[in-house]
This record gives sequence, C-alpha cells and structure tokens, in this order.
Amino acid sequence: MAITLHNKAIVVIGGTTGMGQAAVKSFLEAGAKVLVVGLPDGTDYENGPHLQYILEDATNPQTAKLAVKSCVDSWGHFDGLFHVAGGSGRKWGDGPLHELSDEGWEQTLQLNLTSVMYSNRAAVQYWMQSGTHGSIVNMGSVLANHPYAPHFTTTAYAAAKAAIEGFSKSIAAYYAAHRIRVNVLSPGLIETPMSKRAAGDATIQALLKTKQPLSGSMGTVGDITGMATLLLSESASFITGQIIGVDGAWSIS
Repeated sequence: MAITLHNKAIVVIGGTTGMGQAAVKSFLEAGAKVLVVGLPDGTDYENGPHLQYILEDATNPQTAKLAVKSCVDSWGHFDGLFHVAGGSGRKWGDGPLHELSDEGWEQTLQLNLTSVMYSNRAAVQYWMQSGTHGSIVNMGSVLANHPYAPHFTTTAYAAAKAAIEGFSKSIAAYYAAHRIRVNVLSPGLIETPMSKRAAGDATIQALLKTKQPLSGSMGTVGDITGMATLLLSESASFITGQIIGVDGAWSIS
C-alpha cells in the first residue's frame, strides 16, 4: 500500500534548504498540506492552497506557536511536525572539547536542541488543548551515539543530538496515551548544503566506502524524506519513541 499524507496538515521547521526542502516536496507529493518555516538563506516559496510559508527563526520561542496557529488558520487542523532546523556550530566555536568556546556551546545547543523543545512544545500544547493528536519527527544524527574522530568532532553538536533522543523518548512515553507519537531520524552523512565541507574532503569521501558501505558514498535527501513521510503517516500509527538510523550502515560499521 502506498504511503499517503492525504488530508494531513504538516509543519516543517527548517524547510528552505537541504533535507527540509526535499521533505516539503515529498510531503506535498504524498498529498499533504504543508506550512514551511525557514530563514531567507534558502528557497522562497509561493503561498498557495496546499503550501504556506513563513519567514521566521526556529530559535525564537514564538516561531513554533505562530507556525502551528498559521497551519490551523489555513487548513483547520494540524497533524504533524517535522523539525529539521539545526546545523553545525563550527562558526561559533564548536569543535573538540579543549577548543570549544562558551559561545560555541551555547549557540549550538540553542540552534539544535532548544529550538526542538520550542517546536515540540507548541505541537503538543495544541493537540492537548484541542483534544486531537498527531505525529512528531525530530532530526537527530548518527554522531549522537557513533562518533568518528577526528573528522567529525563537534562536541556541542553531538551533545545536542544525543539530548534530542532522550527528550523525544521522554515525551513519546508521556503522551502515548494521548495518541501523540514522537520519533527521531538519525541520519549518516547526507549530501546537503551543510555537508559541503565533507563533500570537498577527499579523505572523508574515501572513508565513506567503509563507513557507509550500503552506498559507499554520501546518502541522498530522498533517503531521509521517505522515512519522514512514513513516520508522519497513518502507516506508522503503532510506532513511537524510536530512534531510526538512516545512515548507510555507519552505526554498525
């Protein structure tokens, strides 16, 4: 049976570049209506009957509330959240612990962890207050549990992604009785704008032949969006609290 998001209204936090941009396209193709939140450094969308776009920062605590409200105002309901927003904190000073700056720690956690709390809280608050339910998919990383020094040593980023797993399992357990599902995607190295550094490093590309042996190379955004679509659909109605690796076998290599 084909996976469908027909009649679903989905909010994508961080939907203007990379995996988020690809997810928006996939969700629309699966029949969803999509509310996209993003910054002006990626794709600009044109609003229409199946897509709405708001230009906001995921680290602002009001952004997720606005996104959920806009989704409901546009289509009368809100059924799913895909939180993709996040990224490297190298520009602020993330790196090996002995080099990690206070700003690198704080800014990286704000972008990758606190923003997830904001969006998940807004989603759960709506469903609890409205007596409805839905599905959340948060973006983790294989680096949360399977580091690969020295090529991918960003301490604050790994800490944030590991915390997303614990956070997601905790709320999945609490809200399961309310039919609110929460799962995490844990990707390996995927070809996106964020991975340009790795894409241009011949050593890393050679290492992927054994580190991600399913392909021997970087994964594609389609590898992520297919699983995200499944988890947001009714086909996954019995799945919650799971950390799902989409990593080309990185975690077992």
